[in-house]
Amino acid sequence: VQLQASGGGLVQPGGSLRLSCAASGATLDYYGVGWFRQAPGKEREHVSCISSVDDTTYYADSVKGRFTISRDNAKHTVYLQMNSLKPEDTAVYYCATALECTVLEWGYDSWGQGTQVTVSS
Repeated sequence: VQLQASGGGLVQPGGSLRLSCAASGATLDYYGVGWFRQAPGKEREHVSCISSVDDTTYYADSVKGRFTISRDNAKHTVYLQMNSLKPEDTAVYYCATALECTVLEWGYDSWGQGTQVTVSS
């Protein structure tokens, strides 16, 4: 499956963005889909995941209550709604597929190219 992440941009602190992860070549119905992010000089970290079984969602503590992950299987797309954005959310955001949600990068096989999110006044 090929993944295309989009929706990043420049936003002021407290603002919102919605990232999209669109699949081609296969449906996302049977995959867990996760979002990771990598800030300059830091390791890539897990942000969120939505499972394939019952759409159970998982969030890193740093984004819980502010980010919401969802999927639209008809559009082969997973979304990450990001509200109350903070400067520390600035990073390149990547989506990826997995058989089951996990915080470990090696659990994911197909990766999108990343979309830049910058939170700054």
